Amino acid sequence: MKNTQRFRHFVAEFTRLIEKNGHDEKVMHESGGKLLGDLIAHDDWLPDETAQPHPQYYQQYLLYCDPLERFSVVSFVWGPGQKTPVHDHTVWGLVGMMRGAENARRFTHTSPGQPMHIGPTEKLLPGQVDRVSPTIGDIHEVSNALSDKPSISIHVYGANIGAVKRHVFDPVTGADKPFVSGYSSPQMPNFWDRSAEVRASITPAA
Repeated sequence: MKNTQRFRHFVAEFTRLIEKNGHDEKVMHESGGKLLGDLIAHDDWLPDETAQPHPQYYQQYLLYCDPLERFSVVSFVWGPGQKTPVHDHTVWGLVGMMRGAENARRFTHTSPGQPMHIGPTEKLLPGQVDRVSPTIGDIHEVSNALSDKPSISIHVYGANIGAVKRHVFDPVTGADKPFVSGYSSPQMPNFWDRSAEVRASITPAA
């Protein structure tokens, strides 16, 4: 049985954090990063249906979206050899590695109509948390660092990320094209059905 309480606790703590500090990106990165680090340190809660790779495309499963769309939590599942295009986010984000490993290569603009500057490639290993935002660096390309098995990372964004208007880039020309990522499944897992544990706690009448 999955430890759904772990994820419920994470969502509750993140909600408290964003209610108090949602306006402060630095706090969300630092304190939110610690919460995400605690979550991904335990691989016992992610539903199997949100950990399934696709033979051709990386998958983006919505795990939770705040009712006011102040943050969303997503599992990214990468099959061997899969990667994103060069893209941005336009909001702050946290990326926590839970299974496998990812390579993230950062890009920056130089001049209009000119090739983008390619930064170093950083490998993200289980338990590590990376940060993105327009203020600290928002454009990157992410790929599965493993050639023989899937990798899974858990992402938290400061918006309903599947509905955010973002951009993909041609690094050779610097040209951008708008895109909206959406999600890989129309269903969201139910972490809140606690009926079985509540029933188990009921003492039968004598």
